[in-house]
Amino acid sequence: MPLEQTPADPGAPVLRARGLTKSFLGNTVLSDVDLDLHPGRVHGLVGENGAGKSTLMKIVAGVHVADGGTLELDGAPVSFSHPLQAQAAGVATVFQEFNLLPDRTVAENVYLGREPRRGLLVDTGRMRRDTQELLDGLGVSGLDADAQVRTLSVAEQQVVEIVKAVSHDARIISMDEPTAALADHEVALLYGIIRRLTDRGVAILYVSHRLKEIFDLCDTITVLKDGELVDSRPATELDEATLVRLMVGRTMSSFFPDPVPGTTTGEVRLRLKGSGNGYVDDVHLELRAGEIVGLAGLQGSGRTELLEGVFGVRPLTRGTMQLDGETVTLRTARAACRRGLAFVTEDRKATGLTLNQSITDNALSVVRATFPRRTPSARRALPGLLSSLEVAARSGDQEVQFLSGGNQQKVVLARWLGTEPRVVLLDEPTRGIDVGAKSGIYQLMRELAAAGIAILMVSSELPEVIGMSDRIVVMRDGRVAGELPAGSDEVSVLGLATGASAEGAA
Repeated sequence: MPLEQTPADPGAPVLRARGLTKSFLGNTVLSDVDLDLHPGRVHGLVGENGAGKSTLMKIVAGVHVADGGTLELDGAPVSFSHPLQAQAAGVATVFQEFNLLPDRTVAENVYLGREPRRGLLVDTGRMRRDTQELLDGLGVSGLDADAQVRTLSVAEQQVVEIVKAVSHDARIISMDEPTAALADHEVALLYGIIRRLTDRGVAILYVSHRLKEIFDLCDTITVLKDGELVDSRPATELDEATLVRLMVGRTMSSFFPDPVPGTTTGEVRLRLKGSGNGYVDDVHLELRAGEIVGLAGLQGSGRTELLEGVFGVRPLTRGTMQLDGETVTLRTARAACRRGLAFVTEDRKATGLTLNQSITDNALSVVRATFPRRTPSARRALPGLLSSLEVAARSGDQEVQFLSGGNQQKVVLARWLGTEPRVVLLDEPTRGIDVGAKSGIYQLMRELAAAGIAILMVSSELPEVIGMSDRIVVMRDGRVAGELPAGSDEVSVLGLATGASAEGAA
């Protein structure tokens, strides 16, 4: 639910940045950027990876010192050379990577290094009470100040980071991709917290690749590209198509590319008849060569579970499954891979990559494990594959943890394309990557389809499902609720997903 817009006149900014410039090793990453943050308002900061968003945030947070330009807080010049200076001035940052101690309690993390004392001893009772008051004030229920952080969900850890920021009496809170790892219902919790913060007059700097959130939450949107300020406008003066054009320099019509000329739909690659397991039931589905089929549905509808069933992660125990006309039973991921399937999971960091290994080792890992005799030829072909995927890296020896989200996703694709699959299962293939990288992934999908590969794609972003699918299969409660043709509208998809309407279903 979008936040209510604040009055048109925001008054004087609590933070004013003018002409901020920053270079690293002679490379200018931020050039002459202005930014105003106003009390009680959410200011969106968007741009592709490498646009300068993180650098700008880190200058405001005191992590980096600007080479040029000025910062003013309540009209007075300030210069932060350390995050503690920024925190003392009421400027806090919630980074995408949490900075919490897992074996300590929520209260101990919130007041780490500044614990209230009673004489020489830590006043643990007061620390717990103060933390609980902060949690209650943000409308957070079910989170105990005495809980150990390692027992918390990702969303709850996010809340702890925000509570830490609030405990510093922050007047400005920067949030870097705060929903990247959250489920839909957890995002709603974050929306509520932001609403309470802005009601108190806190200024929020909000960085996200999710354009829906930017329009739901933000009063003003600033666009950066290649380290420079492109535009800054009230959110009401922008729409998604205009924002994409400002971010990537391309129109929305080229964002979801058309099929490659000459692409044809061939024989059935994957056929499910009455298939099911403990998570999905009675699934009937056909996927043909050269076809991209979108799998839509609400959280918990069984989309991911169906892909896992097909790939043998959660083996299908009912019905039949055919690959290229042959009935198969796949009990393991290795068996699925050997039969020509590939599965790009939704969490590339947890299940798609080994972050502290090189690009080369990650890209060859599936071939080594499944087709060891192909490893030498796969290694020889790898530079060309990485080049065709436009992976931006110093060399194949670079550890993947140092790549951008978009380049990490391309390495995940490389490790599976090296197996020469006939069917590719994609689970949230563009989650957490910028719009420019998304466009590259979409173009790759079209090229794979043109080469005769069949693609089954799960996505929570309806524009992505509609823009990229030749057909749309909608799931609800573990079953197929219906099928829609390419170009169907969001209302039709949601109608099937929620059970509100079956119109348009096959």
